[in-house]
Amino acid sequence: MGDTFHPHLVNGPFEDPVLYVGFRYQKRALLFDLGSIESLSLREIHKLTDVFVSHTHIDHFIGFDHLLRCSLSREDELTLFGPRGIIENVRGKLAGYTWNLIQNYPLKIVVHEIDGTKKRTVQFRAVNEFCPENETMTPFNGVLLDQPAFSVQAAILDHRVPCLAFSLEERKRLNVRQDRLQEMRLKSGPWLDDLKRMLRERVPDTTRLQIPRANGDRKDLTLREWRAALILETEGQKIVYVVDNVYSPNNIEQILSLTRGADLFYCEAAFSQEDEERARERYHLTAQQAGTLAHMAQVKRFIPFHFSLRYEREPNRLLEEALEASAKG
Repeated sequence: MGDTFHPHLVNGPFEDPVLYVGFRYQKRALLFDLGSIESLSLREIHKLTDVFVSHTHIDHFIGFDHLLRCSLSREDELTLFGPRGIIENVRGKLAGYTWNLIQNYPLKIVVHEIDGTKKRTVQFRAVNEFCPENETMTPFNGVLLDQPAFSVQAAILDHRVPCLAFSLEERKRLNVRQDRLQEMRLKSGPWLDDLKRMLRERVPDTTRLQIPRANGDRKDLTLREWRAALILETEGQKIVYVVDNVYSPNNIEQILSLTRGADLFYCEAAFSQEDEERARERYHLTAQQAGTLAHMAQVKRFIPFHFSLRYEREPNRLLEEALEASAKG
């Protein structure tokens, strides 16, 4: 079975940090950070449902305007998550334009702002000229999205300003046993997706599901029986995205708690270890520190990125330092 998530960094390691995660078999995608996204196609942008912004320094948020321009006609709401201050940042972006001709546009942007143990939510609708409305305040327990097939969690790191790190975790993967499908003379089809959905949504095990067979009759089993007959459960993917933070005890603890056992670990590696003092002053990680975190978290694959331009003439230096540290620990 193929992976559910298909992630790729939108830009090079010396350019703005943006991670695009497409979904297998779904017209859906997630975006982690909003640096420059002009290389994304309209088709890719239109698949986005949720955008997770680590913080609003310009290299992590400059792409908001392009996302907005490409999304004005979208029917489904667009959701943003970010740290303290992001609601005012979005409001300021929207206030920078004149909106007197957009009342018939359907776009609604929902912004969730994480501040400690609180989540503040505000809506901006084109029909209301993007004035903030419907503000709510709810508790925040670390989980940003909790859906039947996956969840997204966040940790708050210190970059002199709050900076969010994110973990995208697939729930138990439900794989169909093709040999059993053939033995039972059943055909693949949309009903298998319905079965998986019902299992993920914890519909009562006694619920019965009738499926037509190739010979014209129907197979009638409970969800418990369908699971036992057809479904093989395996561990799902875990992808972690970490940028812009200082190598401090609290940040280390937060990152390791979020990252342990990740399949993919995208982590900033901004400075060489020779410039550790500069990294500490700028509240960034060195490549060696990023590699050490990868080793400590026992990740399966480590992808260092978000390199400082000061090393552009030595394009492999930070990558080599990071990978060497991840191997040695």
